[in-house]
Amino acid sequence: MSLNINFIFIILFYFVGSVPFALILPKLFGLGDIRNIGSKNVGATNVLRTGNKFLAVLVLCLDILKGLLPFLILNSFFENIGLLHSILLCHFAILGHIFPVWLKFKGGKGVATYIGFLFGINIFLGLFFIIAWTVIAFISRYSSLSSIISTLIAPIYFFINYNIYICIFLLYLFLLIILKHRENIKRLINRTENKIKLSK
Repeated sequence: MSLNINFIFIILFYFVGSVPFALILPKLFGLGDIRNIGSKNVGATNVLRTGNKFLAVLVLCLDILKGLLPFLILNSFFENIGLLHSILLCHFAILGHIFPVWLKFKGGKGVATYIGFLFGINIFLGLFFIIAWTVIAFISRYSSLSSIISTLIAPIYFFINYNIYICIFLLYLFLLIILKHRENIKRLINRTENKIKLSK
């Protein structure tokens, strides 16, 4: 694949990831600017704070799709592209979600798009993430803690399978997601982080 083709896919996948569904859909549904409520974060969790569960699930699914779609696009054009090459190109969807040019590079925390990204790498990695997140959330009642810990699953998997280059790259994504969760981490340390409320 030529340098020009790589650059085209990088730009395309960045813009795929940068579509702020968590901002657009609440406005379309008459719920206002999501950045003015709750955590002010442009993500599905904050959409849930509007009280519209359907809309929150829709945003979650669309954000997951943003991470998966680049892999589907690449696979439709190239049959034998290497996994590391795919990961390098497709991760720009995550960067687009976290740093969207439309929102002055202040986007979501990247977890939902990362889930779709994992499904693009290997369906079982995506499933393991969801299972781990659910178990940790059930035990701890902290969504942020569940996301942070579950993001380590993929790097550990590739470390165990001796694919050190992919492991290192996924550790970089882990650190990026950690950076976006720094305020959550402070609240977890201070025990002021909001817990997941279970419906009766």
